[in-house]
Amino acid sequence: MTTLVYLLPVALFLGGLGLSGFLWALRSGQYEDLDGAAERILIDRDDEPER
Repeated sequence: MTTLVYLLPVALFLGGLGLSGFLWALRSGQYEDLDGAAERILIDRDDEPER
């Protein structure tokens, strides 16, 4: 029972840290263009020389 006294605040802190990181990512526009990153690999760029 005494381990719950230590584990509960740690779990709440880590959950709050993850939630704040997710909210920061939403506000900074990380999820604005989901299709652009997926389609960027399919675009053939002719201006770059082949290696």
